[in-house]
Amino acid sequence: MTDGQNTAPDSTAVRTALWRAMHVQVDAPPYVLEDEVGLRLAGPDDDWRSRPDMDPRATSGFRAAMVARARFVEDLVVERSGHGVGQYVVLGAGLDTFAQRRPEIAARLRIFEVDRPGPQAWKRHRLTELGYGVPDGLRLVPVDFEASEDWLERLTGAGFDPGSPAVVVSTGVTMYLTKDATAATLRQIAGLAAGSTLAMTFLLPTDLVQDADRGGLETSQKGARASGTPFVSFYTPQEMLALARDAGFSDVEHVSGASLAERYFSGRADGLRPSSGEDLLLATT
Repeated sequence: MTDGQNTAPDSTAVRTALWRAMHVQVDAPPYVLEDEVGLRLAGPDDDWRSRPDMDPRATSGFRAAMVARARFVEDLVVERSGHGVGQYVVLGAGLDTFAQRRPEIAARLRIFEVDRPGPQAWKRHRLTELGYGVPDGLRLVPVDFEASEDWLERLTGAGFDPGSPAVVVSTGVTMYLTKDATAATLRQIAGLAAGSTLAMTFLLPTDLVQDADRGGLETSQKGARASGTPFVSFYTPQEMLALARDAGFSDVEHVSGASLAERYFSGRADGLRPSSGEDLLLATT
């Protein structure tokens, strides 16, 4: 289904879902994250593992990085829900599968997945087609960013309570936005109820990326340009922290990719490690 109202997710969202599945299929246990639901949603051709961007060795660092950030977000949501936070917002949801994989946690949350109308309609269809369905606690919120729709307004219209704390997550998005657009998003999130938490990824400038990973980053940049979605924004950790403070967050923290590597991949016999280049902002209101 590829008409304008029901458009498949972009290649980046699909690639991320396939890498998460590849982790279970080609890496040795223990698995940092077990997620093959995204693979089912994407429904790629049978030879998908033969694609160049799925090469088990050449893309192992990227695969591990995607798994690491997904696990960090999942741990954060589980921890905050255990402290009574009942709302979880995923900005640029793509093929997020938390609601399907962690039903015991999802049952005590209201989950809002925000994405463009076409991919949202496509995902709703796929969830129904595969038998997962869309339970009442999962709200798929279509937002036409190109028409300058206010995502927070649409979110509230879908049942989000701005007066109650929430976990808000934005991964793999800021590189496609201008710094002004990201600053505006930060201000909106900083205005949410006290006790709300944001986890947002950002790309580092090339000179802060480990030498071994610069070639991969450059290849990603070229691919993004070729697909019409160029990377436009990079941040040093200090720049991102300053942006969050200026937006009004009361507490901000830089979470490096290296720290996630230590947390989730240390001591592995197979030597699997995430590539560098993407870090996280963790901020609370």
